[in-house]
Order: sequence, then C-alpha cells, then structure tokens
Amino acid sequence: MSGSAYLATQSQLGRSEGSGDITRRSLMDELVVRGVRITSQRRILVGIIQDSPRHLDAAKLLELAQKKDPEIDRATVYRTISLLKKQGLIDELDLMHLEGEKHYYEVKTNRDHCHIACFQCGAILEYASASFDRLKMEIAKESGFQIRAARLELGGFCKRCRKVA
Repeated sequence: MSGSAYLATQSQLGRSEGSGDITRRSLMDELVVRGVRITSQRRILVGIIQDSPRHLDAAKLLELAQKKDPEIDRATVYRTISLLKKQGLIDELDLMHLEGEKHYYEVKTNRDHCHIACFQCGAILEYASASFDRLKMEIAKESGFQIRAARLELGGFCKRCRKVA
C-alpha cells in the first residue's frame, strides 16, 4: 500500500474515525443552513447517523432510535433517510451484500473512498488514496464525464483472516 493511502481498520461494518484524511460534515448544521425543519424525532435520527461508529441499515437505525424515543416508527426512519439522500448528505452502500440485501448509510465525506469488505469476518475498511483520485480523473478525461460521485466496493479476505486460514 502506498504511503499516501488512508486505511481505516474498524471491523464489523465499522467506519473510520480519528483521521483528518476522511472527514464527515455535520448533518445538523447542513440541514439548518438549508432551512430544513428539524423535528425532535428527526434530530434523534440525524444524531444517531452522525455519531454511529458503524455503517447503519434502516432496521438498526430504527432500533437505536426507539431506545431514545419509542414513538419513532419505520416510516419516519425511511422519510429521514430519503430526505438526507435527496439533500446529498448521506451515501447509500451495499457493502458487498455481506448481510443479505441490506443497504447501509453513512454521512458523506470530504473525499471519495473505497469500502473493502472481508468475506470471512465481515470487516469493512475505508480506503482513500491519491491513486483512486487519479483513476477518477483519468476516467473523467477519457469519457468526457464530469464525475460527481464515485462508489467502489472490493471484497476479499483481510490480513487477520488470511493468517487464520
């Protein structure tokens, strides 16, 4: 791996934390600036998405939200997810379908990154590098597209699982 790459190592659908290379914007600040109405239930859901140390699916988001407000229902979760997606504030991920057909959500980051999934233990690594940025520029130049979003998921076996095998 090149010295300019960033690799997050939290596992089990976890996500990066602590590095300045990949940062996440404040969802609440963005919603306020955009004039979006913030209900108490929306505030809870947005806070959970923002602060979660892992990628969340809708069911897990609902479970966590109901611990804070039992009145939050599935429809409110999906409306909030839809709003955040339409506002361009979160990304929807498949994460190699490690847990079936679930979709996961994460706050948009300051730079595009890849998700690398371990088929054995389910670890998810977030990876950003200058090589990925150059690849996007090359694709844009050769295709004539103005690239506005990039998603890349890779699957295989992590270092820990390769040692066990």
